[in-house]
Amino acid sequence: MKLITFTKKGIYCPQGKFYIDPWRPVDLAVITHGHADHARWGMKKYLCHHYTKPILYQRIGIDIECQGVEYGETLTLNGVKVSLHPAGHIIGSAQIRLEYKGYVTVISGDYKVQEDGLSTPFELVKCNEFVTESTFGLPIYNWLEVPDLNKKLQTWVLKNRENTKTSVFIGYSLGKAQRIMKAVEGLGKIYVHYSIGKLNEAFESVGIDLPDYTVADFRENAKEVQHEIVIVPPALLDSNIIKKIPDAATAICSGWMQVRGARRWRSADAGFAMSDHADWKGLLQAVKATGAEIVHVTHGQTEIFSKYLNEICIKADVVQTQFGEDEEESEKEIIENPGP
Repeated sequence: MKLITFTKKGIYCPQGKFYIDPWRPVDLAVITHGHADHARWGMKKYLCHHYTKPILYQRIGIDIECQGVEYGETLTLNGVKVSLHPAGHIIGSAQIRLEYKGYVTVISGDYKVQEDGLSTPFELVKCNEFVTESTFGLPIYNWLEVPDLNKKLQTWVLKNRENTKTSVFIGYSLGKAQRIMKAVEGLGKIYVHYSIGKLNEAFESVGIDLPDYTVADFRENAKEVQHEIVIVPPALLDSNIIKKIPDAATAICSGWMQVRGARRWRSADAGFAMSDHADWKGLLQAVKATGAEIVHVTHGQTEIFSKYLNEICIKADVVQTQFGEDEEESEKEIIENPGP
């Protein structure tokens, strides 16, 4: 049985007459999470986890029709049972479980199996068919345990303070920035860029507690952040805004920092391999545990990861999608048009 097909508009469930994370306008879009490559403008109706709902309002528009549901809540759409289950990627991220006549397909979106202390932890969902990402689908990518990684960030901040430096972290506005805030909580005042502040408001609107922070206008009064902690999105790296921050020491927080030759590494003072995606071991752990008879690899290191799965007798293929686009591009509009 086929519960999903891969079309020009996105992943489609013909029995249910809806799409999962479509990249072109459709009538009903079931959304895994709020990152711009998975949640796009133009759908007649959106269905997502209720934590993701205010994020979509922030990023797409307050006038969209959007239904929020709880994890594990089952809806029936044209005879197909649909439920959302934690993906562990960012707050509100979900795997989409589809069931029809006893056949189960799970579209995982982006996910990680590590518990980051902020997102709802990844939930294993058994299925016949599994759609997986492979952003870091190479054996070289193996993340530190979250407490060990957080300790590295904390040590860097304390060292900067001793050297009268301002600790400037660079991380995506949705997901990464909030993890950085949690990691360095209590080490000093936290200042964030406008784009991060707006998404923090979305989290807080559904009752998620974040450390105290201040939204700073770095163009007008950058001196107030001197020798404190600053978090900005990647599009500001090497920008005039960062150059205005006094005594800045910059650190990129990204899974790509696992490799010293990563793009933009040399323009920062430090790099921390912090990722909201599963590493090599995490990907294999998740795929094997689903028990899926067929695995579709949609973005990232697709050829290598699918080849390895077939070598260990897990039937896998590569599917081309528009997922995995650089999140920096999605933040440019917010950064360049910060509003009032």
